[in-house]
Amino acid sequence: MQTKAQTKKEIEKLRIQIQEHSYKYYVENDPILLDEEFDILYARLVKLETEFPELITPESPTQRVGSETSQAFKQVKHLQPMLSLSNVFTFDDLVAFDKRVCDEIGVKDIEYSTEPKFDGLAVSLIYEEAIFTLAATRGDGDVGEDVTHNLKTIKSIPLKLEGKNIPKKIEVRGEVVMLTKDFELLNQKQAGLNQKLFANPRNAAAGSLRQIDSSITATRPLSFFAYSIFLFEDQHQLITHSDGLKLLSDFKIPTSDLASTTKSVDGLQNYYDEIVEIRSNLPFDIDGIVYKVNSLNHQDELGFISKAPRWATAHKFPAEEAETLVLDITVQVGRTGAITPVARLKPVIVGGVKVTNATLHNEDELKKKDVNIGDYVKVRRAGDVIPEIVRVIKEKRTGVVKIFTMPSECPVCGSILSKDEDGAVLRCLNGLFCSAQKKQGLVHFCSRKAMDIDGLGEKIVDQLMEEGIVNDFLDIYKLKKDKLIQLERFAEKSAENLIEAIRKSKNTTLGKFIYAIGIRNVGESTAFDLAKYFKSLEKIKEATLEELEAVPDIGPTVSKSINEYFNSKVKYDQLMAILDIGIVFEQIQANKKRTKELDGLTFVLTGTLPTLKREKAKSIILSSGGKVVGSVSKKTDYVVAGADAGSKLNLAEKLDVRIINELELLKLTKNIGR
Repeated sequence: MQTKAQTKKEIEKLRIQIQEHSYKYYVENDPILLDEEFDILYARLVKLETEFPELITPESPTQRVGSETSQAFKQVKHLQPMLSLSNVFTFDDLVAFDKRVCDEIGVKDIEYSTEPKFDGLAVSLIYEEAIFTLAATRGDGDVGEDVTHNLKTIKSIPLKLEGKNIPKKIEVRGEVVMLTKDFELLNQKQAGLNQKLFANPRNAAAGSLRQIDSSITATRPLSFFAYSIFLFEDQHQLITHSDGLKLLSDFKIPTSDLASTTKSVDGLQNYYDEIVEIRSNLPFDIDGIVYKVNSLNHQDELGFISKAPRWATAHKFPAEEAETLVLDITVQVGRTGAITPVARLKPVIVGGVKVTNATLHNEDELKKKDVNIGDYVKVRRAGDVIPEIVRVIKEKRTGVVKIFTMPSECPVCGSILSKDEDGAVLRCLNGLFCSAQKKQGLVHFCSRKAMDIDGLGEKIVDQLMEEGIVNDFLDIYKLKKDKLIQLERFAEKSAENLIEAIRKSKNTTLGKFIYAIGIRNVGESTAFDLAKYFKSLEKIKEATLEELEAVPDIGPTVSKSINEYFNSKVKYDQLMAILDIGIVFEQIQANKKRTKELDGLTFVLTGTLPTLKREKAKSIILSSGGKVVGSVSKKTDYVVAGADAGSKLNLAEKLDVRIINELELLKLTKNIGR
């Protein structure tokens, strides 16, 4: 019988062997062991760890199937936001994107990293001391859900990194997908068990990833492909995005072997055409191509706009289309009172999903497309976008079609409808008493990107409104378990879960709360900008139209909507009442070290800043009361220029804007010697 020390040594050797063979099998698709031989190694490891449980570690291959089951996923705040991408759809769009990037940097052409856009779920993985410690979904970009135990079941994800000079902490971002062959096998298995089939690989991956019981996820054949890495130490000195992809491969983290680099619009288009050519033969679904400026320094210089980077875009494939019949046209009342015509369709599969309804947007669009009841139409669906009618197939029109006329009264509350100032949208203005608007407003309030109350979807909101239990936002926080369990669809456990979800929703951010209350024309990005700028509801209420328009990307129409909402006594009193029941916002701490010198001053960063790095320079300016913007104008106070500064430096010289270097910035902000 071997000693504990000998057993420990053998366990470590087995773990390394199993990880190497798993990488060969699941990532490189080039196994060097027979399945039976691999099973023998794995069984030996299980036996030894059973005999010596104190030698089990989190990164052991035997720990991939977690046993932890929770009633809800914990919330995880991302170390840095997981942003979405802007899109291009045509060659002209691509030309415009490239021109903007080159003009901003001040070069004639620029190198891009290119890669397929996986049709899956974006996730973030954290490795500390080379050990996989945390995984989170994208969520709303700022906060995601902890899916660590489920991600550990994906065998292509290493539980421990291999390689040299591994940083103490790294973040890996990528996509969880289900390969086409695995999806087909899973649906065959579902059919054999008489269970519901998945619509497409993406839905199957999403459903598998969000299983509360990770042992169920372990039975689902998920794969992972990384597309970026963030280092919290500089020992690898990454210069380009493609350097990061190479480092991921060195760490044995799977990446796409279709990633490449190229220059110019023609190079991007050629890559796009090549991928389109082989798309149908790929082992996974993709819905476009991602182009990223390859230089990390140039990425920093270009920065971000709203919730998207300015240095990257997604070239989306044309949306899938199908032919079907318009059975009827009805209208829906939205949460802001907008009356939207909806075509009720003969069911048809588009992009792997059964479509029965398609939006017609508004009365003008309905007339422009000349859609009638009884028409044959082409329906399009791209990604998660609501299906829409592309065109009427007029050669199939029989002459027995029925023309649809928009109503003059709200179909729900009977109020007279009126058109917006631009004449495009017909609207019910009876927001306080129209049950349809109330319902949609409540559903929006509870949605994941808003207050994130899991379990309060459309059907439950409908039920609670019909029972007279919930009429507005405040009523949600008055719900009691004993009242819920008297209702259909609720048992004791489901009632407890809902009450707990409502309790948890009280801890939120000001941005999410502003988005949740559903101000007309205020989307998620604008809500977060308002929160960041004003930092309280009281200051938003007190703001003039001019002060509201000072917030980035807010114009007269949006500022008017915000002003009207906060100056409605009924709505504002409702907000205050909700806050009184215990809503707690994550506090934004004011910086106490602001220097008078930088208060209200505007800075532009350009070129390579070798000592500070761009993010550090930006942080110093912001913490000292200054503002960092992306472009130079007459209003710019300082341009901080480093090596290889481009057109921004030239423009600053022409406009006589003061130009300083890193050392001068440190002196200006009194950071010398800190």
